Parts: sequence; C-alpha cells; structure tokens
Amino acid sequence: MRFWVIILSILCTSTLLAQEKNYVTVKQTAILMGGPFEITVVSTNEDLGYINIQEAIGEIARIEKLISSWDKNSETYLINENAGIKPVKVSLELYKLIERCKQISEITNGAFDISYAALDNLWDFKGTMSSIPTKQKIKEAVARVNYNAIQLDESELTVFLPRQGMKISFGAIGKGYALDKAKELLVSKQVVAGMINASGDLTTWGTKATGEKWLLGIANPNNRTKVFYWLPIVESSVATSGNKERFIEINNEKYTDILDPRSGYPIRRNVQSVSVFSKNAELCDALATAIMVMGTNSGLALVNQLGDTEVIIVDSENKIHKSSGMILDKIP
Repeated sequence: MRFWVIILSILCTSTLLAQEKNYVTVKQTAILMGGPFEITVVSTNEDLGYINIQEAIGEIARIEKLISSWDKNSETYLINENAGIKPVKVSLELYKLIERCKQISEITNGAFDISYAALDNLWDFKGTMSSIPTKQKIKEAVARVNYNAIQLDESELTVFLPRQGMKISFGAIGKGYALDKAKELLVSKQVVAGMINASGDLTTWGTKATGEKWLLGIANPNNRTKVFYWLPIVESSVATSGNKERFIEINNEKYTDILDPRSGYPIRRNVQSVSVFSKNAELCDALATAIMVMGTNSGLALVNQLGDTEVIIVDSENKIHKSSGMILDKIP
C-alpha cells in the first residue's frame, strides 16, 4: 500500500565536490520486514558508506525481531501468547513503543489500533475468500480489539492483554519505527546525509552529495507515471498508504485490505491515497493508515491540530486535499 511515491534522486555511486569535501553516494537494497529497504548514504568514501549501510541493516533487523508477532522468541509474540493469562515483562524500548501506540490510538479515536491483530483470521486478501465473514464472527473478533484494554505497568515494565484471543501487531507502525531507529544510528555515526526508503515509507537527513535537496513526487494513484507534485524532503519523513494494492471481490463488490479496527470491516471511504509528512517516520506510518480509515474531513481536521505534521489526500475523483500548512507547486 506504499507505492504511490516516486523518489527523484541521484543514487549512482559517484565522487562529487560538495561542502569542501569529496563525497560519494552509496546505495544498497535489503529485504527486511517483508519488503525492500533501499538505504542511501552520503559518505567520505565508498567503503565507509557500505559499512554504515550494514550497520543500518542490522538495526532494522533488530527492530524486526523485537516487534515480530510470529517469531516465538520475540517479546511481542510472548505478549500475545499470554493474553488472558499473565503480564509479560518487556524491554523499555518495546514498552515505550506500545505506550506511544496507545497515544496515537487516542488521538485517532481508535482508527489506529495495534490490537487490530485480533481481526487477522477474519479476512483473506490473497484471493481465496468466496464469502464475507458472518456478522457474528465479526462481532466476536471486534470484541477483542480495544487499545484501552492493553494494560501497561510502568513500574514493572509489563504488558498484559486481559482477554484471551487479544493480539497486538505493529504492521501499521513498525516500518516507520525502524526507519527512525536506523536514521538515528546513522546520524550518531556522523553520516552527513542519507535516505532510507521502505517501499514508499521513507526518511531523509542532510542533502544529496551535490547539495541538492531530496525530492519526492506525489503520483496519480491510477497512473503512477504521472506526478501531481514534486516536494523537497528536508530533514523529514513521509509515509503513504493507499487502497488499490490488495483487494477481493465477492458478489461483484470490492473489499480493500485496510480494515477499520472499530467495525472489523474493510474501509468504504472515498480515499485513494494518503501521504503524511513529519519529522518522525513512526508517526507518519501510523497516521497514513489511520487517515485512510478516518476519511478526508476527519483526517484533515486531525492533522491541522498537530504540530509539524502535514498531509496530502487523493480522493476517488483524483482530487487533491491538503492540510493547512502544506505548500504545493503544481507541475505544468
């Protein structure tokens, strides 16, 4: 759901004179968290650049292991396995991530909710479903979705899901968090600039080796070769969510793979894509999906109340809606 973003950047490895130093641009792609992470760094030499990229890959792999809901050795898996049984002691890092997730759930009125994972077995968007789940099954699953029910004990650093069948998953925020942590690591290693792109969720810092800004294009969801706007991305992050990548058709009706955690049903909003811009990739990731669920008006109202956060929404008629602080330069 993150493929309506076109990145315009010079990514070949070349030596360039910038800021009184000879910089090279080094790029590598690795499959992590179920998809490609394209990591680009601006470095003083190629070998150091590749070392830095490997360090970033290691950090993303560490985050993946921490938040995985299927790895039996992960803290997240243990939380889910002990739902309705007992609290699970976790690292401070995971505790704080869950705490922030609950805060985002609060400001989005539950449109973002990591306990949505209890809906996992209801819908199959791989093309094998021939009928929609019964109302009773949906009702039973939704009863196990409730971010307010996630119990956090700060003094003990424990997490408890009080009802059997409850589960948490970081599918709508995990890549953003991994981007933030990888960027934080590279900055701590004095990497002067770079961009990390996880299939459209991305973060940047510094500028290209030429001194030019990183550019991002907002593309037409129905024609990805046509770009609506080009935007400079300066010390910022962006996440894009859309409703056209995976869907099923049952009785001539289309159901997209973005579920409303409050109802248990796929969203029926007239929104094609949402791109959220902020310093924090984690927040961008969570809000992009949440605004798909909330819809245009509620999504704009929310973002307009947040500081240092902007959004572009493309509706079903290809009309562009933007938050109050977003300035766009139309392509001729």
